[in-house]
Amino acid sequence: MSVPPPYGYPPPQYGYPPAARPTNSLAVAALICGILVAPLGIVFGHISLHQIKRTGDEGRGMAIAGLVLGYLLTVFGVLVLIIAIIATRAVVEDIRNYNPSSPGYSADPALVEPLPEFKPPATLGSNCQYLQTPEKATRPVDPPRMGRVPTTPATVEAEISTDQGFIGLQLDNAQAPCTVNNFASLAAQGFFDGTTCHRLTTSAELGVLQCGDPSGTGTGGPGYQFPNEYPTNQFRLTDPAIRTPLRYPRGTLAMANAGPGTNGSQFFLVYQDSQLPPTYTVFGSIDASGLDVLDEIAGAGVADGSDDGEPATTVTIESVVVQ
Repeated sequence: MSVPPPYGYPPPQYGYPPAARPTNSLAVAALICGILVAPLGIVFGHISLHQIKRTGDEGRGMAIAGLVLGYLLTVFGVLVLIIAIIATRAVVEDIRNYNPSSPGYSADPALVEPLPEFKPPATLGSNCQYLQTPEKATRPVDPPRMGRVPTTPATVEAEISTDQGFIGLQLDNAQAPCTVNNFASLAAQGFFDGTTCHRLTTSAELGVLQCGDPSGTGTGGPGYQFPNEYPTNQFRLTDPAIRTPLRYPRGTLAMANAGPGTNGSQFFLVYQDSQLPPTYTVFGSIDASGLDVLDEIAGAGVADGSDDGEPATTVTIESVVVQ
């Protein structure tokens, strides 16, 4: 005769309920990090799945959720970063590159706003910096002295002697002392002697002769660069107006550059009212006889028949003298 089991205990055939398995701690970490720090969510998710497979712990669902969130947020973050880099580069290139066909340029330069009135910045000429560039100088030359330069006399006479005639200049030392200091230094060292003016533009929006590159390619320079002055210093760098074309009048002498702060040795002579954003330093003017010389050069046009390229009439600078 069998004896029934004592009260309070289950029959032997039913056994005891299995003990609850612990939740894997890295699975919890994977889920949290998948939301807050996506890459860690991916790492912890893979580790926790491996541990769960080995130990049988709970938490597989959390580990998978952490992995999914980690991958999604990581991909999203990478896409945002790529878009930000592309947008930033586009803005920089838009500032650097002049394109007459883009919105804001008028078919009649006379309708474009003139350059702003000059208001001397408090730091004008107080700390001229000519910093070395990765590109070596096209022709051996020493940079100008750095630091404070005088803003008097207000104007300095200069002359460019070319094989096409003399171009008289009046350098505006009171307005762009660092730029005038640079031009005078290069002239004194003979940097411009024997160089050709490599670019002529003849469009309705832009009429300039560009010079100052000993290589004659438009890529050469003195091996250093320096910041912009007037009219750039009349604007905040974040001001959208700095990208709006203004009228650089006939007779203007200005620096060419590859973007703000990249002035070197290349300059351009404006022979007709032209439209440019105010990111090209104006440092002087051209006299009447010099403009006559430029008119003859421009009248011959561009060598390839376009409105921008090497002048059909070769223009060689024999010397530049700054009084």
